[in-house]
Amino acid sequence: MRLEAITWERLTEAVTDRAMETKAEDGSPWLRVGVDGAPAARTGELAEWIAEALRLRGRSVLVAGTGGFLRPASLRYEYGREDPDTYYSGWFDTGALWREVFGPLEAGGTGRVLPDLWDPETDRATRSRYVELPSGGVLLLHGPFLLGHWFPFDLTVHLRLSPGALRRRTEQSERWTLPAFQRYEDEVGPAEAADVLVRADDPRHPAWRGLG
Repeated sequence: MRLEAITWERLTEAVTDRAMETKAEDGSPWLRVGVDGAPAARTGELAEWIAEALRLRGRSVLVAGTGGFLRPASLRYEYGREDPDTYYSGWFDTGALWREVFGPLEAGGTGRVLPDLWDPETDRATRSRYVELPSGGVLLLHGPFLLGHWFPFDLTVHLRLSPGALRRRTEQSERWTLPAFQRYEDEVGPAEAADVLVRADDPRHPAWRGLG
């Protein structure tokens, strides 16, 4: 797969341009963009850059992370605190994401989205207020394993780290999660599934596949 060097600034503008041109396939008046990748790839940073660029173009944007939709600790740690299979398939409350984020943004939905649900520090509900995303608004959801749940994204970006880079950039205490990302590669193939592929091994020098 051929990748071309690009700066984060140019990448942000290119993705923003595509988002401005994209219409939801299901007729929804909202656009749903996913920025997928391991925590070490810092998906939240790219999501915020795209959000700012969209706001400068007059679009309302809600940025949300899957870290705000974790399941309670009693469920996450049912098989121990460092079980990669549970991390892959049981840490994130995909049901809540469907109910509180994607459902309201379907065609005919209310646009009333919950930006987060669970605080992992307190292991309690965040009690955040719902956000009314107006028609024409954009959801930017970032986090790992986004492409394996049939979420109705209209545009997806995958920040890829090679196995070596992923290991180097993951904190020692979190390296037990690495088999989960290999499983994701094997079962989902995010590099092929995403609309935009970005290689982020060196955070100073990204490369991408480009937009067809």
